[in-house]
Amino acid sequence: MHKIILASKSKVRKKILDENNIECKVFPSNADEELVKKSLIKENLSPELISKNLAELKANKVSLKFNKEIVIGADSVIDMNGELISKPKNRDEALKILKKLNGKTHNLISSVCISKNGSMIWHYTDKASLTMKNMTEAELQKYLSKITDEALYAYNVYQIEGEGKSLFLKIKGDEDTIMGLPIKKIKNYLEKL
Repeated sequence: MHKIILASKSKVRKKILDENNIECKVFPSNADEELVKKSLIKENLSPELISKNLAELKANKVSLKFNKEIVIGADSVIDMNGELISKPKNRDEALKILKKLNGKTHNLISSVCISKNGSMIWHYTDKASLTMKNMTEAELQKYLSKITDEALYAYNVYQIEGEGKSLFLKIKGDEDTIMGLPIKKIKNYLEKL
């Protein structure tokens, strides 16, 4: 098996790989995602392409440092009727995001890119649809009070594998996609290598 490097500091993505017996080292890309995302939005790219380009950027950047190894980059975006919703920078922003999603359906798009020698060799993008319950501001505040800062800033405003599941009326799609790493497709690809 190749050495694998995860170009992300996401503990959830690392945990998914560990649970699937895929050994990896973690080496975050530290790419300026928000800057790149803004320029991709200006180019009118679809949310799927934005997610894919960000995953590719991270994987390629780290792959240049470890050129013989397989590097996995991943990115997830929340698409609310064409508007991309970024991770909150503080709890006030988190509440605003939850209010925006409240009672509505949005898409969560996750892309994964595998790079070697500084170039993408494989990628996959998947989409899940989530419908949030209609909640009062007090209920949203109560939810936020249960979430640690680390979880809030790392996984956007909801952790589907934890407290976040209680926010939703309906979830259509792969839970691994929602958690940011469509692992079945990754395993299929790695087995062919």
